[in-house]
This record gives sequence, C-alpha cells and structure tokens, in this order.
Amino acid sequence: MTALALFASTFALVFLLGVQQLNVQHGHQAAAFVTSLFIGASQLALYKMAPDAGGLEIACYLAGGPLAIICAMRVHPWLRRTFGR
Repeated sequence: MTALALFASTFALVFLLGVQQLNVQHGHQAAAFVTSLFIGASQLALYKMAPDAGGLEIACYLAGGPLAIICAMRVHPWLRRTFGR
C-alpha cells in the first residue's frame, strides 16, 4: 500500500509541477495560484512517506515522475479549454 501511495504522491507532485510550469509560462495566474496549493499537499504526503521507503517503494517513487510529466504536457491544453477563460 505504501508503494502505491508513493507512486500516487510522486505522480501528483510531478504532474502538478508540470501543469504549474505551463500555467506560469502562459500567464495563467489564478490557475498557478490554485496549483500551488495542490503542490504543497502532494509534497507533504510524499515527504511523510518517503523516509521509510524500501526497494519496491523507491521503484514506484521513481516511476511516478516520468509518467506524470508526459501526462501533464498532454492534459494541460484540455485543462485550459475546460477551465480557462
């Protein structure tokens, strides 16, 4: 269960950081503000679980990031169309 939670937390953190970067680059201030709140929550969860990580947990932690950044790049245009101005 910790491995899945670490994967989810890492995925969420990197996904949100990717979306945040795109929000900042495109000047979407309100979206960047809201995204920052979710980044903080993801970091808290991650830092609480990571110190006790073993082999499987580390593998899940490392797998979450690369998948998340690609998802963020693909989902961001949809997010802007759906929730944008």
